[in-house]
Amino acid sequence: MLIFAVRLILEDQGRLLFLRQRKRNGGRYTLIGGNVEETEFAREALAREAEEEAAIHVSPEDMTLVHVLHRHKLAKNQTLLVLYFKASRFRGEPASRELHKFTDVSWFQADSLPEEVSKPTRHVLEQILKGEIYSEFPARSKVLAFWEQIGQKWTGLTDF
Repeated sequence: MLIFAVRLILEDQGRLLFLRQRKRNGGRYTLIGGNVEETEFAREALAREAEEEAAIHVSPEDMTLVHVLHRHKLAKNQTLLVLYFKASRFRGEPASRELHKFTDVSWFQADSLPEEVSKPTRHVLEQILKGEIYSEFPARSKVLAFWEQIGQKWTGLTDF
């Protein structure tokens, strides 16, 4: 299944805004974002998610596309196309509004992120620093190995 999603890299004075996931959701730091609904454009969806998740208003016109991620969530059998937008203008005081998903919000210096930043988020931020507009996650070799194992299971060549 292909999922179209968006994420917001919100920057303020060299700091980036993160949401802390609840333990049951991984417990990592992640960016504001979510899926784009059928009736929305990408930046509209991201403005909606910013209000819903972090109690802030970001105008779609203030968002700039900085990266495209083609991601495979192997355990969930999902493929995502994720657009990452950057913004530095917003209104409101960031706070976690979806307490069932996120414990709180935190600002971190872009050059000294904590270890608990999610792997896909860290990957994207590293790619942006390299000037890459597109990347894939996880590595293609890992995706192919996963599907090869599934194929072997289907043909009875191995036990899982």
